[in-house]
Amino acid sequence: MSRLVIFDQLRNTRDLGGMETLNGRRIIQGKLYRSGHLNSLSGSDKDKLARIAPVIIDFRTDAERKEQPDQEIPGTESIHIPIVDDLTAGISREQGSPMEMFRRFILNPEGTKQYMCDMYRAFASEKSVRKYAAFADLLLNVQNKAVLWHCTAGKDRAGIASVIIEEILGIPRDAIISDYLKTNEYIEQDNRTLSSYVKKHCGTDDPKADESLRYLFGAEREYIETYYQAINEKYGSMDKLIRDGLCITPERMEQMKEKYLAAE
Repeated sequence: MSRLVIFDQLRNTRDLGGMETLNGRRIIQGKLYRSGHLNSLSGSDKDKLARIAPVIIDFRTDAERKEQPDQEIPGTESIHIPIVDDLTAGISREQGSPMEMFRRFILNPEGTKQYMCDMYRAFASEKSVRKYAAFADLLLNVQNKAVLWHCTAGKDRAGIASVIIEEILGIPRDAIISDYLKTNEYIEQDNRTLSSYVKKHCGTDDPKADESLRYLFGAEREYIETYYQAINEKYGSMDKLIRDGLCITPERMEQMKEKYLAAE
């Protein structure tokens, strides 16, 4: 399981270090981090991020970055790799997001869940795969520096990035899915606050709203399973996605493992 890193303002920042591969090796601690957006940081948060992650990758859209820009963290390099082009309700958690998008889903739990599944299926699209390939290439080529990647909540785009790297490194599928679902524990309080805000502005206390927003803001097993199914349909297997979609040859995979896995 990835390890939660405690910050003043960040709720879902995790070190992948310690996750165990099928052959018993472990990801090196302090090399690979995932997180939510870096807009609300204390001074000590910025100091800590500068120490642990000199390279920061932002998966958000231009619109999201404009609305909630990451705070400047001296001593770090920021790289933008937008996984999707458009600001959409399922992956944007800013309170300034258009309320009509929330109103579209708030009393339709099944429609909300289907929307999120469709979004995870889109992460297997050629365009998104090219962006994740650029991400994997960066991890392979960065020189002796830890990397942190993030989206808005650190759940969807950052979650799939973590899945991809864990698959490349040989983490068992069950452990990958369990770690993906751990997000719900770490952002539970944030989700309650955001859901209350949305319900208030949509003018509803209907129990269906709670269910819909749980689907919208949470991590569901069905989402990650939809992603894997989409990969199997398009590429035949996760191994073929890694080889043909991400352009990770067996030689490059071994280089990635030597770089990020502790010696046996």
